[in-house]
Amino acid sequence: MKFIALNKKIQKKVRDILSKQPKVAHIIETIDRAGGKALLVGGAVRDILLGLPVKDLDVEVHQLTLAQLESILKKYGAVSLVGKSYGVLRVHGLAMDWSVPRTEGAGRKPKVSIDPFMSMKEAFRRRDLTINAMGIDLVSFELIDPFKGLQDLEKGILRACDEKKFLEDPLRFFRVMQFIARFNMHPNKKLNDVCKKMSVKKVSVERIDEELRKLFLTSKKPSQAFVWLKKIGRLRDIFPELYNLIGVQQNPDWHPEGDVFEHTMQSIDAAAQLSYENDGQRLLILYAALCHDLGKVEVTEEEEGKLVSRGHSEAGIPLTKKLLRRITRNKELVDSVCTLIKHHMMPGQLAAANAKLPAYKRLARKLAPITLQELALLALADKRGRNPKKGAPLRKSFEDIDLFLKKADEAQVLTAVEKPLLQGRDLLDVIKPGPQMGQMLMEAYELQLEKGIRDKKVLKQQILKKFRVRKKRD
Repeated sequence: MKFIALNKKIQKKVRDILSKQPKVAHIIETIDRAGGKALLVGGAVRDILLGLPVKDLDVEVHQLTLAQLESILKKYGAVSLVGKSYGVLRVHGLAMDWSVPRTEGAGRKPKVSIDPFMSMKEAFRRRDLTINAMGIDLVSFELIDPFKGLQDLEKGILRACDEKKFLEDPLRFFRVMQFIARFNMHPNKKLNDVCKKMSVKKVSVERIDEELRKLFLTSKKPSQAFVWLKKIGRLRDIFPELYNLIGVQQNPDWHPEGDVFEHTMQSIDAAAQLSYENDGQRLLILYAALCHDLGKVEVTEEEEGKLVSRGHSEAGIPLTKKLLRRITRNKELVDSVCTLIKHHMMPGQLAAANAKLPAYKRLARKLAPITLQELALLALADKRGRNPKKGAPLRKSFEDIDLFLKKADEAQVLTAVEKPLLQGRDLLDVIKPGPQMGQMLMEAYELQLEKGIRDKKVLKQQILKKFRVRKKRD
């Protein structure tokens, strides 16, 4: 067993993290006095060593039975058995899990064996990768590193603790995907060989969704995950829609970067570099960037010696739905991605046509609740994904996208649609609620957007005149 003394800076960081959780220091002292050994384990250790923010705290307690650990924890608050069969407990008011060592069998519902007296090396062996199989002794502040995870972390290598155990949980395949992109690390040959052959058919959509969310929300270069799939020969069976982009050539006048797969990889990396209001918006734009040119497979052809892809936006919708429905149950997200893809050429087209403000208002209405700002983000990622040097997107602005944003802002529809001036209550003095009123309101809104009318009275007069409706006499 390898014990490494942590430097004072890392020790301080661990103490600072624990100090934010009330009573934790006292719990650890009580565990120590009872003969137990409390270890901070899992992703928290990895992130501390990488200098990253820590979210999930897991403490594994050795040398005490589950009943003994539960008895100690109850002194400091109510205890929830969040996973008693897994030996996992939680104290109310503390955002952290407490567990005892265990081993797990294969399958979605593995047989679990709890053994608080097993060796640390065996306890850590059940973890997927060496970088996740380290612990920090919360009394001595030594690093327990039985599988040389620190060395792999420093070298940027992803390595399985145990190749046979790794195969028992196919979700780990997708975890490797997100770690590649998230931490800019690369699997060693043995792990690549394992991932080449392991089946992922039984992994649920929900679990895939969780891993890919992490990939897209935390990675600076998400393309690395998909390039890895291509490298090990798994892109075709996992994301066939992306595999089919390989070799689909484009007009070099517009796309000097190469085929559609290269463009897509550059576009998702460009999207990952943009700023977002929240995680939901980021996920929307990155998924849209991933799928925005899938339709080129269907429609790309040569005309007069040049490659064209007319109608690729619409052609990509069925392919996008097919891809996304295998990795997420979020119907709203899928529908929003499809809306963005359908209109992703519009920023450039409106800018090129020097379109007037009403055109921006109509587009905003058509996209809602998606905003023109979000459409511009996708268009910018698309534009930046055209670097002829390959492997990385461009990092610059584009006049047409800037003009689109400027006009959308002038039209006051960059982040929201223009609200209709007329409501049903405004027409009750001339017409009863019904189909004709609905038609009048719809056309009044169209007239408002087209003519830029801001005065409700003027708009009402014009729509009444158009429908030849007279105001009722009192």
